[in-house]
Amino acid sequence: MPRCLYISSLLKMQVPQIDDFHVHLRQGKLMETVTPNLELGGCRLAYVMPNLKPPITTTDQALEYKNQLQALSPTTVFLMTLYLNPALTQNEIYKASKAGIKGVKSYPRGVTTNSDGGIESYTVYYPIFEAMQTCGMILNLHGEIPSDPESDVCVLNAEEKFLKHLVQLHKDFPTLKIVLEHATTKAAVDLVKSLGNTVGCTITVHHLYLTVDDWAGCCHNYCKPVAKFPRDRDALQQVVKQGHPRFFLGTDSAPHPRTAKETSVAAAGVYVPFVAPYLAHILESFGALDQFEGFACRFGRSFYGLAQVQDDKLMALERTPMQIPQEIKYKDDNGNDAAVVPFLAGKSLDWK
Repeated sequence: MPRCLYISSLLKMQVPQIDDFHVHLRQGKLMETVTPNLELGGCRLAYVMPNLKPPITTTDQALEYKNQLQALSPTTVFLMTLYLNPALTQNEIYKASKAGIKGVKSYPRGVTTNSDGGIESYTVYYPIFEAMQTCGMILNLHGEIPSDPESDVCVLNAEEKFLKHLVQLHKDFPTLKIVLEHATTKAAVDLVKSLGNTVGCTITVHHLYLTVDDWAGCCHNYCKPVAKFPRDRDALQQVVKQGHPRFFLGTDSAPHPRTAKETSVAAAGVYVPFVAPYLAHILESFGALDQFEGFACRFGRSFYGLAQVQDDKLMALERTPMQIPQEIKYKDDNGNDAAVVPFLAGKSLDWK
């Protein structure tokens, strides 16, 4: 049972620290800026995406990156991933598994940040998936296909058009654990629910809040996959409210410099630095505050086969207004003034 049941008059709640099963921490000075905010935002565990420049494609690269992150946030547990690519071998999968690397991330080519080296066919990677299935690594799927006007594919239906690939992969590798990342549609929710215990799904904070009207014309709410229709947001909210154990938090927090967002071709990504207050605020908005612990602290660990933390360091969330800053400033790799804009910049949350 959750430590705090939802009641409308709740003034304070004690919850475990959060497990974020999808986060981007970048490189260089931006990495140095955003990584310490994990702990400040209430996170104890971060499942780190590999789409750097160059991408993380080997065990040694992943471990080197982990060491960099650990130096910036020593108390955070970092779980690392590899970037699915043609050079990846079965031997590298076995090596990665022995080194504690938990998953391999699949990016369809060209659909999101640093995905130019993404895949175009899944079948060529079947030997890799067989090795992953053998050693218990997770396949993390960015669930979209590239836009194609001739096939009537665009950002609004790219996820739904992708789902047939998830069905086929699950059929061909029935014991391989697969996570459909950052689901945005009712179709995705319904499919994951139907596929059984080896298929999980992350849901972001911002997709529980946004619809297409919130990002159209607002570059700081623009991410990939994009937020969809109100009925899709409702489906995400309802599966969280139901406490379904295969749907869990992955913020897809994806910081970009302000200059990369406020441009004619905006970078895709929403930066979510204050995870616990954001989550409490948004869950309460649709009557799901009692699901905070399961969604953000329990279900992901269970799906990934991680031990539940029995002696949790609890954090106190209070019903106190919290003002989100307009920007978070830092010096970029060239020593110039830079800034990253957080989700809901300038707005007030109900929890702190």
